[in-house]
Amino acid sequence: MPRRRRRPRPRQTSTAKPQPPTVTTIHSLGDDLLREIFLRLPSLPSLVRAALTSRAFLAVIRSPAFRCRFRALHPPPLLGFFFESIGEDVPSFSPIRRRCDPDIAAAVRGADVFLTRIPYHEDASPGWKIKDCRGGCLLLLNYRTEQIAVYNPLTRALDLFPTPPHDSKFRYMNYFLLYSDQSPGSFRVVYSCHDKSRVRASIFSSDTREWQILPWSEAAPAQPSGKKHWLLSGTQVNGNLYWAHAKQAYMVVLDTATLQFSFIDLLEHLKGQGYLYKLGAAKDGKLCMVSVDEFALCTWLRRADDSGAEKWMLHSVIPLVGEILQATEIPEDELYEHCLKVDAVLDGIVYMSILGEHTSPSWFLSFCLETRKLEKLFQRTFDNSFYPYIMGWPPFLIGNDNDMALG
Repeated sequence: MPRRRRRPRPRQTSTAKPQPPTVTTIHSLGDDLLREIFLRLPSLPSLVRAALTSRAFLAVIRSPAFRCRFRALHPPPLLGFFFESIGEDVPSFSPIRRRCDPDIAAAVRGADVFLTRIPYHEDASPGWKIKDCRGGCLLLLNYRTEQIAVYNPLTRALDLFPTPPHDSKFRYMNYFLLYSDQSPGSFRVVYSCHDKSRVRASIFSSDTREWQILPWSEAAPAQPSGKKHWLLSGTQVNGNLYWAHAKQAYMVVLDTATLQFSFIDLLEHLKGQGYLYKLGAAKDGKLCMVSVDEFALCTWLRRADDSGAEKWMLHSVIPLVGEILQATEIPEDELYEHCLKVDAVLDGIVYMSILGEHTSPSWFLSFCLETRKLEKLFQRTFDNSFYPYIMGWPPFLIGNDNDMALG
């Protein structure tokens, strides 16, 4: 009997929908990869914008190791200059206009550069004067009201406290602001004075809210002149304070970590010539000095000589005539009616001004010691001291490696 052939079963068609391909978003990336992406942002203001978009992004950025890497690639930007204005109650501000980075322009627009939170007193002439500018904060002094203000125009954080007790028989030199982005919200203020042969400093701490008066420093490598004004205006570099002798080739140094005074040598041809040079920090943070020889910059570093003693040694001589003529468009035959002045050396950047002999507007320039690039900043009239305003690392971006989870 023939076998019956089985009919084939109808083929079942699947009704399941195909799975869409997996989509990778920036939120699904690991922390290490996110940090590599954030390192490629163009500036600190751009990083701030990225951090504010997500708590997860903020947690990734709030790392000391990341901060160190980012600062090495993108130093905090110069936002402008604060100028002391004679007869005004607060300093004025001139911004740096950089069309290539809209985030820096936005930071300038958002800053309280008119210092509106600083107390106003109608009878407090001459008003508030800048004494220092560090970490995005201004240190201001009001002689009439005997008040000191530490103010951050970007965050609008303001701290007011009284000036230290003083004696009119001493010569008061400088106020300095000591600020570290490792401890946001905390700062110290140093107030220095001297008599005819000794130096002393007072320290205010924002943590204790008190002034600490240090003992007099008696030692000196050479006998002071005995005059009341034997030290020039001081400079802060990497937490150390430096004052040059008015007539002798040495400088007084205060280490603000140990609160001890010491002394270092100064080049013989620069003694008493405080307007010809500035101390500062190179790109690697080491102490350097930049002096002016007409329209050339001379850079000096402290190195050990054959005997092992540290001395100032010439590192480079950089002629700038061609770059200055191109940047400022000053006629070549009129250039030597002007003079080049170094105003500050911060993180390897030299801030300079060119003053005309018969004209009041001055050119403001910057020069990078590493890249040898000269940049024209702006031209304006000024008749007093001024301070580069460099954006500080925002306190909300600061954390530590053990405190990265923000919930």
